[in-house]
Amino acid sequence: MFFQFYSTEIENDFQLGYYSLWEGTVQVKKEMTLTELPIGQNARVSSIDKKNRITKRLMEMGVVPGVSVEVVKTAPFGDPIEVRVRGYSLAMRRNEADAVTVNF
Repeated sequence: MFFQFYSTEIENDFQLGYYSLWEGTVQVKKEMTLTELPIGQNARVSSIDKKNRITKRLMEMGVVPGVSVEVVKTAPFGDPIEVRVRGYSLAMRRNEADAVTVNF
């Protein structure tokens, strides 16, 4: 037996809707920072925590709640990381990516 439902969430003044199809199990959203996201994994931005000029600039470049992001690669020592957002690649430092919370 399959169940389909529509749920709505409001986060940071954005309304997000989800259609889910599942069979008798509960789906759990995993939430983590952008630096913890594995390479090649797609996720959605759920919030941007720190409010400073760097995170404001990230939001101006399109990293806003509800947008899909993917970690493409990291530098050898892990800083910076390359993220694909809205069809373009964006390099950001780990401390900047720590302010971005994602879920998948």
